[in-house]
Amino acid sequence: MRFINELHEGDRLNGIYLCKQKQAATTKNGKPYENVILQDKTGMLDGKIWDPNSLGIDDFDALDYIEVVGDVTTFAGAMQLNIKRVRKAHEGEYNPADYLPVSENSTDDMYGQIIGMIKSVKNEYLSALLNKLFVEDKEFLKSFQEHSAAKTVHHGFIGGLMEHTLSVTKLCDYMANAYPLLKRDLLITASLLHDVGKTKELSSFPMNDYTDEGQLLGHIIIGAQMVHDLAKEIPDFPETLENQLVHCILAHHGELEYGSPKKPALAEAVALNLADNTDARMETLTEIFAADKGKKEWLGYNRLFESNLRRTGDV
Repeated sequence: MRFINELHEGDRLNGIYLCKQKQAATTKNGKPYENVILQDKTGMLDGKIWDPNSLGIDDFDALDYIEVVGDVTTFAGAMQLNIKRVRKAHEGEYNPADYLPVSENSTDDMYGQIIGMIKSVKNEYLSALLNKLFVEDKEFLKSFQEHSAAKTVHHGFIGGLMEHTLSVTKLCDYMANAYPLLKRDLLITASLLHDVGKTKELSSFPMNDYTDEGQLLGHIIIGAQMVHDLAKEIPDFPETLENQLVHCILAHHGELEYGSPKKPALAEAVALNLADNTDARMETLTEIFAADKGKKEWLGYNRLFESNLRRTGDV
């Protein structure tokens, strides 16, 4: 198969892809057409079926694997597929692993490093809480290992949540060693727990979309509730320690306008916010440059970074 990141304007495409979304629409002239989003492990491609009732356009639904024939064009600077023919593919015609983006890092290796971080936490209450979630709760662990860290923007792939969590925890570990004012046990625990709410905010792949709970509450509130409930299961868990841990989770986006119900008030909350933002930004840059198939030096203005991004050349 030809992967989406290999396509160029002018290509004729004939292959099987996952239909991530399908939506009926009408043109300004009232003519019906369909918006389709195709996905493979390398990315997504916007598709249009301009004549959905024509011969060769068979019935299919979102999350079906479909064989499409169409022409690759560009619209508003983004690639688009004008779909001429489509049919629902049958089992055995495709390998699901080709259609779901997966972390390049080993799940077993990442989990081993997370367990190492958990073992380094000396506080008995925080250690018990981490073990209760990351070791004893097999259902949570399976979801945590398979989830993405976001629908889009960064770490939007299977294993992305674990990869992001581990990276943030490593950054926090560095800061805890570099700045003695930080309470390491609290910071490491908060970093491991800061995004656990995403296991309920986002659905599993291949959907990887916001759940009703995610839309109504968001992962920050969900995560704070999960930690509160876990703390209540541990006898004599100190209320002050729980409040500090929950505060770090509530404040880890740093600003009210970025979704945090509280701004950081503890040094550990400040450190967690900096680590979370650092990893999110650097992974976003990594994905932006990896997706640039033209290998241009200047990539153009990026709204997230509010800058014209440039590839670093050889010196």
